[in-house]
Parts: sequence; structure tokens; C-alpha cells
Amino acid sequence: MQNTLKSAAVFTGLGLHSGEPVRMVVRPAAAETGIWFRRTDLSAGDVMIPARWDAVVPSKLCTLVANPSGVSVSTIEHIMAALAGCAIHNAIIDIDGPEVPILDGSSVSFVDRFLQVGLVAQAAPVRAIRVLKTVEVGEGEAVARLEPSDMLEIDFQIDFTEAAIGRQEKTLNMANGAFVRELCDSRTFCLQSDVDRMRANGLALGGTLENAVVFEDGRVLSPGGLRHSDEPVRHKMLDALGDLSLAGGPILGRYTGVRAGHALTNRLLRALFAQPEAWAYVDCSTQTGCKLPGMGVHRGDLPAQL
Repeated sequence: MQNTLKSAAVFTGLGLHSGEPVRMVVRPAAAETGIWFRRTDLSAGDVMIPARWDAVVPSKLCTLVANPSGVSVSTIEHIMAALAGCAIHNAIIDIDGPEVPILDGSSVSFVDRFLQVGLVAQAAPVRAIRVLKTVEVGEGEAVARLEPSDMLEIDFQIDFTEAAIGRQEKTLNMANGAFVRELCDSRTFCLQSDVDRMRANGLALGGTLENAVVFEDGRVLSPGGLRHSDEPVRHKMLDALGDLSLAGGPILGRYTGVRAGHALTNRLLRALFAQPEAWAYVDCSTQTGCKLPGMGVHRGDLPAQL
């Protein structure tokens, strides 16, 4: 069955790129609502923005959604991953600014609060999107692909010249709380040279060594080092789950990302939905529902070090 939160969950922090303070409240919503953002700092016009693949507009270094009036919210990927990873299907997200707070650079604070608040089942089946044929998009050396599978699997590969990152690959079946246990605490990452360049262009103004893993010359500059030896590829998988959740329902398929990013994953969803023969809606039985991310998770699934 579909789920929503039992009560509101409140988050405050800074926007990663804007550096501006923001307050965000994730509120319960009725069955079949889906996920919507509501800009509470705007007093006129259309302030509702759907968290959906066809509302994504091009943006540097993050996922941004906008409504037809041009009202937008950016850096939504980490909270979208948390919602998907906790099997929260319906919510209204009130936010008093244009960017989701970065918190610690991962999804773990969102997940922890959602599981504290608790979920309530709703009288409507989960409608999943079953991949029926392989769809692939690419750009240069980057590839994103969806293939048929009975569950959501994510396979990701990255390859960086920075020695402290290098080549990393990981594959996960996303059922049975895998996101909460394996991925949710993995932070966004970059090189110190990237930070310098972004700030010169008015980006990453809210970034710190506490909300991103920063690498330089084979070293991890962030205090405490890595949470996982392969934290970068785990974070890319976290991002992929968040971006795939914009499909409008859980995906039953195998996602492969090779050097892929937000824009390429959105292109993949657009390519999938452009081919009616490549996908189908399915109402999930209890057996199928158990194969989806987030079913049956609890706070005990959170990484032990947090």
C-alpha cells in the first residue's frame, strides 16, 4: 500500500549553492497525491511544483524542478532519495526558499527524521513502473541505461583521475532497506579545485568540509575522512535513486550508470516515457511491494556510526 508520514518533519539548514538559510517542512498528504514542493516564501501565483521527471529543467550540478510559471526548487535529489528509500509515496514539502537544505551532504538526516516520525499506510496500492525493454542514453563516455528486472537494481561505475577516488563500482538490489543501510549516509563529494571554480561562479556558497567530502592531491580534506571506502560511488547511487524517483512511482528495472549524472538520468527517464512499449504501470501486490526500496525499514537499519 502507499505510505505517507504520520506527522510533519521539519528541517533547517543552508542551501549548498545559494548559501541561504532555509526551513523545510515535509507534511503528510492524501493517497495518490505524489510528491509536491510548495514555495511558502511566495505570496502570489502558482507556488506548487511537482517532483516529476517532466518538471526537471537544466541546471548545473543538481536536480531542479520548476512549474509552468517558472517557480522552482533546486538540489532536490537527496530528499527525493530519502523519500523513495523510506517508501514515502505522498507528501507536500513546504519550503521557504529556492533550494533544499544540504544538511550533512547526504540523505541520512532526512531518513532518520522520517523514521522517527513514522509512516502510515494508505488505502491505495503502490503503482510501480515496470521496464519492459532496454532503454539507453549516452554522452561521451557517460552512459545511463534501464533494463527489465523484477526489482530495482542499481549498478554504478565512476572513474576519476584523483587518486583518492579512482575507479569504483558497486551494485545493489535496492529491496529490504538496502538504501537506508548502505547508501543514505554517503555524502556529496568534489575536488578542492572544483570548489574554487564553483565559488568563482557563484555556486557552492553553502558548502563546507562538513557537508561535502573534499579531495585534493590524494587526500581527504574533510574531518573524519570517509564514511565508506567507496563513499563516492555510493553517493552517485544515492543521487540516481533520487533522480529515478521522479518517474512518479517506484521503478521495477535495472539501472546502470557509467559516469552518469543528474542530467543524463533525467534524459533516460524522458527516453523511457517517450516509448510506450518500453514500460507499463503495475499495481503492486504484497509480494512485489516487498521488492521495492523502503518496504519495512526502521531506524535500526541506519548506519551504526551515526
